[in-house]
Amino acid sequence: MSKQLQPGSSRRFSICSIPTPATVQLGIRWFAVWTGLMTTACLVGLPSLPAVAQAGSHPTSKVLEDFSQAQSTPQPQNSSQSSADPVLSIGIVQRFGSESGDEITLQPLTGDRLTLHFETGGQMQTVTASTVKLEIAMEPLAEPQVNERVVLSTHRSFESAEDSANQWRSRGVEVEIAQPRQWQVWAKRDVYRSPLLRRLLFQNLQANGSRSAFLDTQMQQQLPKAAFVANGYRYQRDQVKITTANRRVQVTPSRSDSERRLYGGNLRLQPNAYGTYTLVNEVPIETYLRGVVPHEIGVGAPPTTIEAQAILARTYALRNLRRFAIDNYELCADTQCQVYRGLSGAHPETDRAIAATRSQVLTYQNELVDALYSSTTGGITAPFSDVWNGPDRPYLRAVVDSVQNIWDLSRYSLADEANLRAFIGRTEGFNENGWDVFRWRVESPMTQITADLKEYLTGIQHPLANFITVQQVQVVERSPAGRVQRMDIQTDRGTVELEKDEILRAFYAPNSTLFYMDPIYEAAPETASGTQGPTEELSVQGVQDSQPAESRILKGYVFVGGGLGHGVGMSQTGAYNLGDLGWSHAQILNFYYPGTQLQPLSDAITFWRDPAVPQDLPNAGAESLAPAQ
Repeated sequence: MSKQLQPGSSRRFSICSIPTPATVQLGIRWFAVWTGLMTTACLVGLPSLPAVAQAGSHPTSKVLEDFSQAQSTPQPQNSSQSSADPVLSIGIVQRFGSESGDEITLQPLTGDRLTLHFETGGQMQTVTASTVKLEIAMEPLAEPQVNERVVLSTHRSFESAEDSANQWRSRGVEVEIAQPRQWQVWAKRDVYRSPLLRRLLFQNLQANGSRSAFLDTQMQQQLPKAAFVANGYRYQRDQVKITTANRRVQVTPSRSDSERRLYGGNLRLQPNAYGTYTLVNEVPIETYLRGVVPHEIGVGAPPTTIEAQAILARTYALRNLRRFAIDNYELCADTQCQVYRGLSGAHPETDRAIAATRSQVLTYQNELVDALYSSTTGGITAPFSDVWNGPDRPYLRAVVDSVQNIWDLSRYSLADEANLRAFIGRTEGFNENGWDVFRWRVESPMTQITADLKEYLTGIQHPLANFITVQQVQVVERSPAGRVQRMDIQTDRGTVELEKDEILRAFYAPNSTLFYMDPIYEAAPETASGTQGPTEELSVQGVQDSQPAESRILKGYVFVGGGLGHGVGMSQTGAYNLGDLGWSHAQILNFYYPGTQLQPLSDAITFWRDPAVPQDLPNAGAESLAPAQ
């Protein structure tokens, strides 16, 4: 790895005369009970609508529904994974069928054959072939179908979505976490299953002041239907499992930006919650790591740095198996989870590190840690709650990313703007020295800021999305570790507040939330003579020193900061330096995750415990795995 990083239409619905929550001012918790009692009381005399389907419903997706129900509230479980090499379910093509003409070609290695397992007339059937093509055909509907859900909130990351889901549950609303494109929290579809219940819930949310919730209503004229072609025959099936004798399958999507990749384990095609399909790779974790570690840390990293990355990738995967419960798989293959490209990029250096650390995981009080890591921290790691809402993790704290005593955070808090500017001004003595995004400066004109903000607000259906101009952008709160906690953007329609990682979702310019801003002004045109003179762009200090406020024009802002990404946990570029200094993988991990312990995977380890649940409750919020079959 080089020093340059790779970085439908809405319908009106008339509600009958039962008082709505907005009318009777019911609390949200009471509303959750109330809707259950009133489900059948108001289903007579409703205006006719096209057939209404819950988004993503499929006639053969009973298993999907079971997983969705299990996700609504974290279920306490005690039995930990007894296998040292548990099998994971990775969505390698998450939304197959989102584009007309989507195709995927599957092939075995030379000398092997594909075996397809699927159901026909209630009986299991198998077909063998040397090549299989998965296809999508758009099936016209006899009548338009309305797909609708109540979106409670929209987020940049799963961590923020999960905290929001917990907040909604605490208010009595049953929820599920989804990722149609960006992370969202939905009102649980099998609870709020009718148009009436969805509208009553939405009205109640509005009456209680929610600005993040909206009804996502789409009219569909056709549906994507999956099929596979094998041996010259075409089979239309929603679900199919693909195996080979040597557990290796080559996958080639038809899209121009895709390449052929080799995957270990088995594959299965299945419906998801969005009306499309997901190609899932069922793969043992140690094989999975061979497709993760080289792409996350690079094969040129020091050996102990690669070992640290292998342990973190293993720990992260096992702790995060709940992410895609709504879709009946566990992890994705991109940066919303960990970059996974199958066996195509496996390399002897990373294979050695994976084997050397086999089954080792990082724990805190006998629970897998939240093994977050990022490209570059900018010289200081971020505590969990600096970036996302939710309880802090004791081992994810602010660590100055240096082996020297370069900054005393207890004396010089980076919540102070002057201290932050001084910290960003330092470029020597850090583990990340020399990397491209350790320090950065990005100018953003007002036109770009306005376009970015409008796109963001429109995407979440924010009430101020119809603003015309941005008048001012300012940081109003930052953490002791320097991360921006809140920004206020003053527009002609009102003030928009952005918090934590949502700032990176809204604006293109900053590479992280470790930054400060300066306005860029331009001298106003000369008007004393009655003619408009030429304008001259001036520096911030030049305008402030020599020009009165009324004679300058705000042209944009310059963002000055450090790091790339969320900055929580291990800095991958910083770990390069520690490895070069001769640090062991245990020393590297203890530096970035103080107070943690390395352990071999065992039944005694809890994979995940909801941090929002009090720890004195036995097994409360705990999650682990059943033994692999």
